[in-house]
Amino acid sequence: MELEARALRAAGGFGRVRRLLAAASWLPSVVLGLALNSESLLTARPVHHCRPDRELLPPVLRALNGPELLRASVPRIGSERSWSPCLLLLYPEPSSRSPSASPTPNGTQPCTLGWEYTLPTAGLLRSPVTQWDLVCENSWKVPLEQTGYLLGWLLGSVLLGMGCDRFGRRAVFVGSSVLAIVLGTGEAMATSFPALLALRLFHGGALAGVSLAIYVARLELCDPPHRLVFSVGAGLCSVVGTLLLPAVAMLAQDWRLLQGLSTLGMGILLLFWGFPALLPESPCWLLATGQLARARKILWHFAESSGVDPEDSSSEEECSLATELGLLMLENPHPQYHSVFELLHTQVTWKNGLILGFSSLIGGGTRASFLRSLGSQEPSFYLPYFLAAILDAAATVILLLTADCWGHRSVLLLGTMATTLASLLLLAGTQYLPHWVTLLLSVLGVLASQTVSMLSCLFAAEVFPTVTRGAGLGLVLGTGFLGQAAAPLADMHAQHGFFLQQVVFTSFAVLALLCVLLLPESRGRRLPQTLQDAESFHRRALFQGHHPFHQDHMPLLQPSGQC
Repeated sequence: MELEARALRAAGGFGRVRRLLAAASWLPSVVLGLALNSESLLTARPVHHCRPDRELLPPVLRALNGPELLRASVPRIGSERSWSPCLLLLYPEPSSRSPSASPTPNGTQPCTLGWEYTLPTAGLLRSPVTQWDLVCENSWKVPLEQTGYLLGWLLGSVLLGMGCDRFGRRAVFVGSSVLAIVLGTGEAMATSFPALLALRLFHGGALAGVSLAIYVARLELCDPPHRLVFSVGAGLCSVVGTLLLPAVAMLAQDWRLLQGLSTLGMGILLLFWGFPALLPESPCWLLATGQLARARKILWHFAESSGVDPEDSSSEEECSLATELGLLMLENPHPQYHSVFELLHTQVTWKNGLILGFSSLIGGGTRASFLRSLGSQEPSFYLPYFLAAILDAAATVILLLTADCWGHRSVLLLGTMATTLASLLLLAGTQYLPHWVTLLLSVLGVLASQTVSMLSCLFAAEVFPTVTRGAGLGLVLGTGFLGQAAAPLADMHAQHGFFLQQVVFTSFAVLALLCVLLLPESRGRRLPQTLQDAESFHRRALFQGHHPFHQDHMPLLQPSGQC
């Protein structure tokens, strides 16, 4: 790790070029925020009721029109006397003795002529729900599509994360962007729901590859003091995309056009960030894998742009870039690639990854549960949507203000504690707590769980070595999407498993409190390059002062062969 760090310092350190490249990587997050959150708009269920069927009415009522026809055809339900979404009134056969008597319904039956929708919903006059009537007996198809989309992100994070370690961050970014454009175009032209279901699955995987590659590339461009700041900046840009999405939907008004505009944004992204000038291959990864010829070109450019002579070795303390690269060439004469399965042979790194994956699972799962509680308090679409986006931005700012002051492990522990507390109180007292207390606990839960999710990903990127960082981070991200997928799975069974789901995630959160204590502190430390570097990460005390290179004498977990 020392030789690679010296080569990066000799190339100008975190100079002007690397700062500009890291800041430029924020803009793709806006497009990714638009793409990821489009799911909530495409699957929003409008208020609906059965289309009246005159053939089911007695002859005396078939001449009715407008509101009178609706009242004679559709029953009202609930204390608010709203129209039943899935039933029509059923009348007895007309009597021959009094054919003109006012008939009275004696039952109900399912819709026969489809549904009428209250539009626009979420800014759209036409959505997959209204086009293919994904309501009533077909309502299970909506959570199926939501689950498939999230599973696509899960598979993309895992598989394309491995690709990042084998083919490079830039190669995966460009390849995933091309694939996302092709699949997004196919979605906009889908002619059936099964086709849309398959396309959304693969599209989610492609977007996961774009997001993961740009995240890792940005992190490896930054030095330790700036990693958190630039990661938070990208998170805030993603929230900007989330906030812009309803406005784009109102302009498009059709889900196909909305999908086309999202794909156009991805095309513009590829047009600019597809060039090496805006997204070069990560020199950190090139040095760690021994691809020194490619690393030399990029580092040479960094050094010259920062006003550093790559061949100047007049300094007594620092060697020139050419000298450092020569030493690396002697140490690693041939490129060497590593597999994620090599983590199974480590003593510490795989356990750190397991804990962070568990933490990410809890963050994703509990956040989905809290958002459901928040949505049940406010039946409108826009208020919960914008409130969730604002809370995500607030969690990002909280992370920026606290993580470098208290340490990443301490903030992760506090976030897990807040998530556990909110989950336990909601689980035990939902029926007895006032409305405002339930709303407050849901807000606290969303804030805490989002903080846990973001910090778990940043933490994982900092403790996994460069040679397997893409695959390791992909696994941690994937567990987060697995947790999010639990919410639509409960919807597929009419929410019968929602309470059990809350119990499971709350129990996991309690267990995670103990696991987080075993993590090392990654704040202010250089990124590990090799598996041996990652194994040297040791645990330090909670809430201690900021000493980047201080370590405890006690390692995280002793190898099994040592006392």
